[in-house]
Amino acid sequence: MEARDRLTNLGFFAAAGVVWILVALVTTTRDPRVDPAAGSIGALLIGLAVGLTTIPLFWLAVFGRHGRIAYRGDWTRAIRRGMWVAVVAAAFVVLRLLQVFQPSIVLFIIALILVAEVTLSVER
Repeated sequence: MEARDRLTNLGFFAAAGVVWILVALVTTTRDPRVDPAAGSIGALLIGLAVGLTTIPLFWLAVFGRHGRIAYRGDWTRAIRRGMWVAVVAAAFVVLRLLQVFQPSIVLFIIALILVAEVTLSVER
């Protein structure tokens, strides 16, 4: 692992830490029943925090699977997968806030994301 990869991983984890602090601040100080915007802000922050946390984890998993060799496109793939996780996490929080969170909807969203990611991740 090169120094730039290590610093990039630490940077993503640091950014995730900052966003998790913001999530804690929003969830402890604002009530979504009183302030409707708090739910949307919380959903976006939770999605962003989860996405930023998973980006370096996705990269490290691929790095380990490739025998500790970083290939071109690994960071792009890890960022894309992290953003999928961010979108799904935010969508689940919004569905929960709207009280329409159903297992069938969850499975459908996950299936769509998996098909999209498998399609985009085909190694040529």
